[in-house]
Amino acid sequence: MNRLPPLPDLSRLCIHTVTTKPWSIEEIADRYPAAGVKGITVWRQNLEGRDPAKIGELLRGNGLDIVSLCRGGFFPATSEGDRQAAIDDNRKAIEEAASLGAPLIVLVCGAVPGMPLEQARDQIRAGIEAVLPDCERTGVKLGIEPLHPMYADARSAVNTMKQANDMCEQIGSDYVGVAADVYHLWWDPDLQSEIARCGELGKLFAFHVCDWKTPTADMLNDRGLMGEGCIDIRRIRSWVEATGFKGFNEVEIFSSHHWAKDQNVFLEEIVKAYRQHV
Repeated sequence: MNRLPPLPDLSRLCIHTVTTKPWSIEEIADRYPAAGVKGITVWRQNLEGRDPAKIGELLRGNGLDIVSLCRGGFFPATSEGDRQAAIDDNRKAIEEAASLGAPLIVLVCGAVPGMPLEQARDQIRAGIEAVLPDCERTGVKLGIEPLHPMYADARSAVNTMKQANDMCEQIGSDYVGVAADVYHLWWDPDLQSEIARCGELGKLFAFHVCDWKTPTADMLNDRGLMGEGCIDIRRIRSWVEATGFKGFNEVEIFSSHHWAKDQNVFLEEIVKAYRQHV
């Protein structure tokens, strides 16, 4: 029986900017550090109309470690032109990450309704391989994020740690690994062994946390704050840390309910829930 890790301090707490979606990046730059948050994953919409390099300087100047940029991916398409457009957008994301100072881009890999999943995975792998020269030039890595099977129709044809690990092995690049999110993976009976395999491969690049509410009212925007749902987050963290992973625990919550409240109150709730349930 695995021993659970001790409850965390805030030294490895990272929050995705989408979690506090109503705030601008400038508000986030002030309020995360004031609450004791140490890390930040920036979503690309927060960079719209801004210079990524200056935003990077702002965040670091306020004491935040930039953990990653989210998101790239969405490689599959029915036409060659659309596939090339996706590759071009991922190249743009890599440049944004490099300017921002983010060492990693999280990939939501994509899928096309009606396209066989095997074909979509082939296109995902080909898309990643197409942008590897950009990764090698900039030093920015790519984290394949397996998404829950409920998203296999249109958001991602990569739905398990095994599929992500297999793809990493097939690509065979030091610049490609896995971003593991408990929301998408908690149900998988092979999760512990595949997290261990990911660690053995040296491919565990990121770890995301939130909770699965019962019932879930919306497929996309009803994630729970840690402790609001049924995921055994601490046990999964123990599996992750058994691999030697020493990165941030990244809070990523899509929630219309939480976005509607005072975000200062929500941030306090995140910190409390992190201390108690991660």
